[in-house]
Amino acid sequence: MSENADTVGTDEKPHAVEAAKQVSAIPAEELEQLTDDIIAAMKTVYDPEIPVDIYELGLIYKVDISDDRDVLIDMTLTAPGCPVAGTMPIMVEDAVRTVEGVGDVRVNMTFDPPWDPSRMSDEARVALNMY
Repeated sequence: MSENADTVGTDEKPHAVEAAKQVSAIPAEELEQLTDDIIAAMKTVYDPEIPVDIYELGLIYKVDISDDRDVLIDMTLTAPGCPVAGTMPIMVEDAVRTVEGVGDVRVNMTFDPPWDPSRMSDEARVALNMY
């Protein structure tokens, strides 16, 4: 990733997406559309045991988009021993690769900080009757 990567963070809630403070060579409108498309692609990926997409569950911690349109994603799982730990990053990479204009895609799995239910969006809470 380049030093001028743009970051989409979900530190508090999945919908708390903020534009990066860093300067990007990608025009603002294009970057916004690319970000929206990447989020939409990630929302097509579901944990097989939970009927909510990974984005609304708050499993996506960070998305960096470089000036070359390469995408680096930091994500977690609901538990370190999750049976999809080996396949979930590949599912996310494959989904994001379908976005027009995206270069290389890499997903890093992290458990720091550990996921907890407070990261879920209101939509996820409603879907799981946790409101």
